[in-house]
Amino acid sequence: MNTPPSPSGAEHTDGSSIRLGALVPLTRPGWVEAGRHLLAGLDLAVREVNDAGGIDGRPLELVVRDTAADPERAAAAVDELAHLGVAAVAGEYHSVVARAAAARAAALGVPFLCSSAVLDALTEEPTEWVARLAPAQSYGWRIYADFLLRAGRRRIAVATQPSVYWASGTRVLRDRLAPRGGTVLELDATLTPEALCDALVDHDATALLLLVGHPEPAVPIVRAVRGDRRLAEIFVGAPAGQPEFAEWAAALGEDGAGVPFLRYLPERPGPLGERVGKELRERLGEAPSFVAFEGWDTIAVLAAVLRSHGTDRAAIAESWPRVAVEGTRGPIQFSRTPGISVWQWAWTPIHVVDRDPAEPDRFRILHAG
Repeated sequence: MNTPPSPSGAEHTDGSSIRLGALVPLTRPGWVEAGRHLLAGLDLAVREVNDAGGIDGRPLELVVRDTAADPERAAAAVDELAHLGVAAVAGEYHSVVARAAAARAAALGVPFLCSSAVLDALTEEPTEWVARLAPAQSYGWRIYADFLLRAGRRRIAVATQPSVYWASGTRVLRDRLAPRGGTVLELDATLTPEALCDALVDHDATALLLLVGHPEPAVPIVRAVRGDRRLAEIFVGAPAGQPEFAEWAAALGEDGAGVPFLRYLPERPGPLGERVGKELRERLGEAPSFVAFEGWDTIAVLAAVLRSHGTDRAAIAESWPRVAVEGTRGPIQFSRTPGISVWQWAWTPIHVVDRDPAEPDRFRILHAG
């Protein structure tokens, strides 16, 4: 498993640095753009900590491993990082991959701060070793379901692929919509885009949600639906956040606008969010996604914990309930949340947004969580 060179500037081999493992999808079939944004946030925060003198004079060092959206590869990376002596493991974007990493970290007694994955059941059993910044899927997707109801969309079709993450999302939507008169029809994303359009017409669906990977098969599905005159009035949505990234806009242009998704950012950033956002934009050469802010907040939390509790792994894990850190999106604290097996920030700001059809590079807030 190759390690990309860490751009953090900390290349200490004499044991003076404090190592943090970073799990990031950097190659296909991983969502590479999300991985790039996550790593940019992690790395920027590490640089800022080191520029300010490090942790009691010791620099932080990111030890980056590419998960490529592969759960087995992630679990093996946690083994390797534990052997390398990292104080904690951080990161990951894909929920199924984060679940494998969390299970392995808990088994090995390595603290894992999950940056971006939302699957409720991040671990099978409650654990003290894992904390999470991203909101649980059941919380965010219920907000999305409420948005659908408010928009008058009750006959919901979901184009979905086999995955515990997509299945969990479908269940959340159905549980929220059914008592309020909504229905959820599952369509296999292996259907041709044309056959999927026929199914939407046959079932008189008022909304299609893309519970599928990006760019395939999401992009061809959107193109087919947008080009089908029979579906001119159908709502297309993507709760998992595919339209957040510039790659979506580049692939779909105007067809990619007006596709609402969940975004974990405040309506207006505070001074810290404003400053970090500018730095991230410089690094990325484009507007930073919420995933980049998740990366920065991850290191802010770990740096605070390391300053207060040192590098002992057990002490770090024991510190989760005492965290109180100002993040880019608000004050971060962890608690035990019903139905969630890990220490959870409850909750980051959540909005349903889309790309403005009149100006696809601009995001519109449609609904607040």
